[in-house]
Amino acid sequence: MENIQNFIDKLFLGDSLTVLNQIPEDSIDIVLTDPPYFLDKLDNSWDLSKVHNRNNQQVIKSLPAGMKFDSMQGRDFYDWFLGISQQVYRILKPGGFFFSFSSPRLFHRLCSAIDDAGFEIRDSFIWLYTQNQPKAMSLNHFIDKLEIDNEEKAILKYKLDGWKTPQLKSCYEPIAMGQKPTDGTYLSNVIKHNVGLFNSTVTVGKNMFPSNVLSIDPLGESIDRVFLLPKPSIKEKGKTNDHLTVKPLAICEHLIKLSAMSPNSIVLDPFLGSGTTVVAAKSLGHHYIGIEINEKYLELARQRLSTLDQQNQPDLF
Repeated sequence: MENIQNFIDKLFLGDSLTVLNQIPEDSIDIVLTDPPYFLDKLDNSWDLSKVHNRNNQQVIKSLPAGMKFDSMQGRDFYDWFLGISQQVYRILKPGGFFFSFSSPRLFHRLCSAIDDAGFEIRDSFIWLYTQNQPKAMSLNHFIDKLEIDNEEKAILKYKLDGWKTPQLKSCYEPIAMGQKPTDGTYLSNVIKHNVGLFNSTVTVGKNMFPSNVLSIDPLGESIDRVFLLPKPSIKEKGKTNDHLTVKPLAICEHLIKLSAMSPNSIVLDPFLGSGTTVVAAKSLGHHYIGIEINEKYLELARQRLSTLDQQNQPDLF
């Protein structure tokens, strides 16, 4: 087994399970990630040519990534994510935290995998937002293909006007929070491993106690007062960043601030994407480890880290 110093502050191109298996056990403080959800096209291979293909989106068999329903998605996701969770459990320090974004529809599968790997599900966060497109569809496309006359089609369309597939406009994203069981009491675990508690001085809204609901968009005075985080800057994502599911830096920074007890905690993201987790960790002065299977996204993460270095350069004039 390699030394953890061979991994910190580095990004790795490869399969997460392969790289995670090389990391020493009980060596990581926080794992914060946004895994593939195994919805249509959004699986663990994350094939760019398929995910970004926007041709023929009105044809039912070629829906945009994530819209196609398959009853096996949840089962396949659970089987795969259980193996990931078991490796995360092995490498986290006792008392270490595992945060994972999820699709609302598959959240139960994600939590079950984390739970079955040995974690304690301590809570879950809700990232609340309003900017999202409805994904429900009418059945007019199918009606047009029926072998009935046009009058019957018109009657059927009129009858089903406003009725769509059972898909609500999604206005939140859940974040699971698992904790590896502590080594003895919370106090003894903190003394030995320096992880396991939350920093209640990391407030949200108007200096409110941290809650399990978060928002980065102003939604109204009463909501903002309790749940609002600082709004991300326009340049945060980066001009060349075309990743479909970039997570807000403010939320990642908030979760790290809550749980990182050491000034040099090690934060790991096994599904790096465009690098928001490692950018958040580095901007807060912590160590990071990132793993990404796609070379293009790994390069995006490197660029964002490089930009962060440039912003932190001292002014010599």
